Amino acid sequence: MINYNPKDWVTFIFHVHKADTIRILWPLMLSVALFSGCIAFLELNYLKLAETTYVKNIGMMHSLLGFVISMLLVFRTNTSYDRWWEGRRLLGGLTNVSRNFAIKLKALKLKETHIEFFEYAIPKYAFALKEHLREKQYFGKNSLLIEVDGGKHIPNQVATSIASRIFELQASGEISQEQLIILNADVQQFTDICGGCERIKRTPIPYSYSAFIKKFIFIYVITLPFGWVFSLGYFVIPIVPFILYVLASLELIAEEIENPFGEDANDLPVDEICDNIEKHVGEILR
Repeated sequence: MINYNPKDWVTFIFHVHKADTIRILWPLMLSVALFSGCIAFLELNYLKLAETTYVKNIGMMHSLLGFVISMLLVFRTNTSYDRWWEGRRLLGGLTNVSRNFAIKLKALKLKETHIEFFEYAIPKYAFALKEHLREKQYFGKNSLLIEVDGGKHIPNQVATSIASRIFELQASGEISQEQLIILNADVQQFTDICGGCERIKRTPIPYSYSAFIKKFIFIYVITLPFGWVFSLGYFVIPIVPFILYVLASLELIAEEIENPFGEDANDLPVDEICDNIEKHVGEILR
C-alpha cells in the first residue's frame, strides 16, 4: 500500500508513480492517437463529410453514451472500493481479536510452555491467512504447531491447533469451563474472519459485467474520432487518447482494488498488519 500526503498536490500532478495507470495504457493511447490522426487526415483532406448535412449532429451519440458509461464506471469503482474497505475491516477485526485473545490468556497466568505456544500460534494464524489469500503455502518457522500438509487449508490447521490446546487446558483443569467458553469465542472469530476474506477473494465481479464495460469503453473511444473530427479537426489526436486514459484508468483501478489482499501498490498493507499482530501479541504475553 502506498503511504502519501493527500495535501501534497504537486507530487500528485507531476510525479508518475509505478502504480500510475499511464504506464499500462500508454501503448494503447499511442495507438488510438495514430488512429485518430488517420481519421482526421482522411476527413480534412479527402472525404470532407462535414460539408454534408446528415453528419453534423453525429457527436450527439457520444454525448448520450458518455453519460451511460460514466454511470457504469461509478458503480464499478464503488463496488470495488466496498470490497477493499470490507477487507480492511476484516483485517482490523483480526488485529483486535488477536490482542483480546492474548490479553485473556495473559490474565489466566498459564504455564510458560503454554504461553510460548500461544505467543507463536496467534500471530502465525495471521501470516498463514495472508499467504492463503495470496494462494501461497505457509508452513511456519518451526515445528511448534502441528505438522501441515501442503494440500490442506493452513489457517484452519493453525486454528485447530489453538482450539485443541485450550480444550486440553480445560481437560487438565488449568482453566474452567467458563473460561473455555470465553476463549473459544475468540477462536471462532478467527475462522469467521478467514471466511469473510475468502468470500471477497473468491467472488470477483461477474465476468459478463466486467467484459461489457471493457468493450463499451473500447467502442466508445474508437468511434470518437468519427464524431468529433468535424468540429475539432486534428485536435482529436490529443483529446481522444486523454479520454481513453480517464475511462480506462477507472476500470484498471477498480480491477486492482477488488482483490485487496494481494501485493499491488494500492492493495491493503497486509504484511504490515501481520507484523503488528506479532509485535503486539509478543508485548502482551511477555
